[in-house]
Amino acid sequence: MYKKAGVKVFAPATVANVAVGYDILGFALEELGDVVIVREGSESGLKIKTIVKNKGLSKDIRKNTAGFAALKLLESLGLENEHIEMDLIKNMNIGTGLGSSAASAVAGAYGVNAYLDYPYTKSEILRFATLGEQVADGSFHADNVAPSLLGGFILIRDNETLDLNKLACPKGLICVIIHPHIQVLTQYSREILQPLVKLEDTVRQSGNLASFVIGMYKSDFELIRRSLDDCIIEPQRAHLIPEFYPLKEMAINFGALGFSISGAGPSMFALCNNSFIAENILEGAKKIYKEKKIKCTTLISNINHEGAMKY
Repeated sequence: MYKKAGVKVFAPATVANVAVGYDILGFALEELGDVVIVREGSESGLKIKTIVKNKGLSKDIRKNTAGFAALKLLESLGLENEHIEMDLIKNMNIGTGLGSSAASAVAGAYGVNAYLDYPYTKSEILRFATLGEQVADGSFHADNVAPSLLGGFILIRDNETLDLNKLACPKGLICVIIHPHIQVLTQYSREILQPLVKLEDTVRQSGNLASFVIGMYKSDFELIRRSLDDCIIEPQRAHLIPEFYPLKEMAINFGALGFSISGAGPSMFALCNNSFIAENILEGAKKIYKEKKIKCTTLISNINHEGAMKY
């Protein structure tokens, strides 16, 4: 049995899809995210002791993304009967489109790994965290989990094998998050998508994704601007989000490099290359939603390049 002081870890919120990379592209935000505290437990097996700020979540480790990710890691080491307990501090509600379930999964796996003196590298615990995320939406994809764990912009070539790369990120790139106070569950947002895509849309989206990656490596903001155009997923989900198109028009008019839905929504993101543009978009969003009497939360975030970390 490991007898040691507990550990406290943080896993950041994320923006997934990033318009042109459905299920294969995402990036990490600063400050916003979930916290897990791991310590020695009083009985055999992993237990979730408390859940703070979102008490509706299950403490059953097989139904909780943080618990399941941590359990899979422990099972891989033959340590599933160790006396370990965790507290989960949820700083995001579920259904925000900011990777809430993924952040919990990452924090759970990373926290237990840190408690055990890092038997696995960050990259090696990605599969455990992704299995945890799968508990929430039934799909094995790492576009939220990978950036939350590893930081930065992550492009996933293949989700099944978790073959991925961290992209270059131009200096000065910042993000505006706009979250209307409604809930859109990932599972429902996935169910409404059409299974077939027109050939011309596939060609166009492929060109946009490839050009976005080139723009990131060249720090070519104009190429990034031309590339952040989702012709497949966004048109199918925009109706779920009140005032989506007025918000997008406002953001683009203020100079955003791109504006789209964050993950499954309802949060939206605007990528910008300076804080002046970002602040104008933030205030513009507040004004639009105030006029429509819709409550919202907004924030400006730098890109988080570190990912999960120990306090």
